[in-house]
Amino acid sequence: MGNANVSNVTIRPEEAAFFSDLARDWWNPKGKMASLHQVNPVRLEFIRKAVDAHWGGDDRDIKPLAGKSALDIGCGAGLICEPLARLGADVTGVDASAENVAVAATHAEKSGLDIRYMAGEVASLDIGTFDLVTCLEVIEHVADKRAFLKDVAARLAPGGLLVMSTPNRTAASRLLLVGAAEAVGYVPKGTHHWEDFITPEEFEELLGEVGLEVTERRGIAYSIGKGLHLSDNEALNYILSARHAA
Repeated sequence: MGNANVSNVTIRPEEAAFFSDLARDWWNPKGKMASLHQVNPVRLEFIRKAVDAHWGGDDRDIKPLAGKSALDIGCGAGLICEPLARLGADVTGVDASAENVAVAATHAEKSGLDIRYMAGEVASLDIGTFDLVTCLEVIEHVADKRAFLKDVAARLAPGGLLVMSTPNRTAASRLLLVGAAEAVGYVPKGTHHWEDFITPEEFEELLGEVGLEVTERRGIAYSIGKGLHLSDNEALNYILSARHAA
């Protein structure tokens, strides 16, 4: 698919510009992207369990992705790419924002990690397929979700594992993730547009249409005692794993 056709498919230009403005603050755990730093360990817990389940790995292995390729779509400044590299993967990060990619590459170099970063739309980049594809908190920023998922599925190698996360479209998410979170500064104003959120049922149906089947799905919830954690409660946010349908 050429660049002329991707504008209706992927990240809206205003969304890319919004996150580009935040790029330099992305790695500050107390900055404007603090919410991502807080949710990252929860995402990584799910990814690690999904990797072990998918490939029959040992949860004590410190490099479960050794010898495997990984792609993070909508990588931002590399908050997922760097842990994937430390788990042994050969990592590529793609983001619509050139500013994000520049910050990500600089941070990886300073951290001594060899990660390939590319700016652009995943559909227009000739990058092949990957054993693991992650795409976290991205699909809610996409105009044509079906076309986007077709492009995501095309990057997943035979026998590969996909992990995606997104906010749910519920009354609770409208109140807490959009209204309250922006009001108190937990996320920058304009981060979320509730009408673009997708329910788990809608998500699974769209994945099925592009030839993928969900293997695991968990909510990401918050409580005073546990903080952010994996849960059966999907009212605010959820994360799922999928593979090519048999």
